[in-house]
Amino acid sequence: MKIAVVGTGYVGLVSGACFAEMGVDVTCVDIDNEKIEGLKNGVIPIYEPGLKNIVLRNYEADRLHFTTDLPSVLNSMEIVFIAVGTPSDEQGNADLSYVFEVARTIGDHIDTPLLIVTKSTVPVGTSFRIREKVKERMRLRGAEDLDFDVASNPEFLKEGAAVEDFMSPDRVVVGVETERARNLMTRLYRPFLLNNFRVIFMDILSSEMTKYASNAMLATRISFMNDIANLCERLGADVNMVRRGMGSDSRIGKYFLYPGCGYGGSCFPKDIRAIIQAGEEAGYEMGVLKAVEEVNNRQKGILFDKFSRYFQGDIKGKTVGVWGLSFKPETDDMRDAPSLTLIRSLLKAGVNVRAYDPAAMKEARKYLQEDIYYATDIYDAANEADALIVPTEWKEFRLPNWNILKKIMRSHLVVDGRNIYNREDLASYGFDHQGIGQKD
Repeated sequence: MKIAVVGTGYVGLVSGACFAEMGVDVTCVDIDNEKIEGLKNGVIPIYEPGLKNIVLRNYEADRLHFTTDLPSVLNSMEIVFIAVGTPSDEQGNADLSYVFEVARTIGDHIDTPLLIVTKSTVPVGTSFRIREKVKERMRLRGAEDLDFDVASNPEFLKEGAAVEDFMSPDRVVVGVETERARNLMTRLYRPFLLNNFRVIFMDILSSEMTKYASNAMLATRISFMNDIANLCERLGADVNMVRRGMGSDSRIGKYFLYPGCGYGGSCFPKDIRAIIQAGEEAGYEMGVLKAVEEVNNRQKGILFDKFSRYFQGDIKGKTVGVWGLSFKPETDDMRDAPSLTLIRSLLKAGVNVRAYDPAAMKEARKYLQEDIYYATDIYDAANEADALIVPTEWKEFRLPNWNILKKIMRSHLVVDGRNIYNREDLASYGFDHQGIGQKD
């Protein structure tokens, strides 16, 4: 089977490499010539555990190819996946310009039956708009009688575990209209699901909605727990105890009940904004999701507030070590990361920032043009610091040498944005610990 994946970002590259790993002949396409040449030379543009090995292995085995020229490979493919970016515009709508440009290119050059599958996260109804864009270009060149299909196949990959998620998925959601499309997608995914064939077929509109609804539910749980955590602090309860009590209820479950300093990344913020905007266009107010977004935006300021309150507002000229820049561990993704809100607030207040992240230092420089010090390790970041703030729970932060930190820091406050430390343990080393959802 031969397929093309258009877009070599997070979704496209992981998808293409994993399909190739299962024996599919895959061509990844991108208009960025520098990125394509880098991939041919083993340069992986994103940080994702396990991805580099899979890309290199399948490129060397001639199952994975890279090109900037979609027309040259288009008509040798059975399936073309559209996996380009759909960033939010100023109104919160998904920007579909890249998606439609791919559709126009396909329409200009298609001359054999093809299945066009949308893997990018797109508003409900986009697959049908893609079909019209393709047909429009086909009509301009007198090829309107040529048959093709469209389908929707949203991705549900977790950054930091994307390869594992793709190779052993909980489920694969596919929206189709024709039996031919269903058969092609069944053939493609069967090797991944031999032990338990979990492809869920549905109509295209429902498939597109499933992606937004899933992310909206997860984001809702996060904001709900952050709201509960903030109330716990004021009432003297411990959110960690509350979380355990809630999670033991089988109707609720234990997942996505961890409070913190807000969600970020490429999916949740963008998708929440898009579904709110879709509701407005349909004449329906998404009241719950508006509250989810409001709580999350407020939560991103909680780390700065705790730091400032500890020093009674006298923070100008102080130094803070920041451990973790990416929005979550095991990725270099800085999009909407809580660390950005924290650092910008610190700098605005005249605080010196010493930051460290195992993977996102290069990426952080694209977002933070301000004058901050990028440390070489966790101890360098904490050197001469008045406080240590942890927005991201990388594993290497969990068991530092507190005796060393006690000696190199000027004062000994730890603001724990992910509740990875035990307050009593830190107190035994002489540190003041402030977590989320615990009485200060």
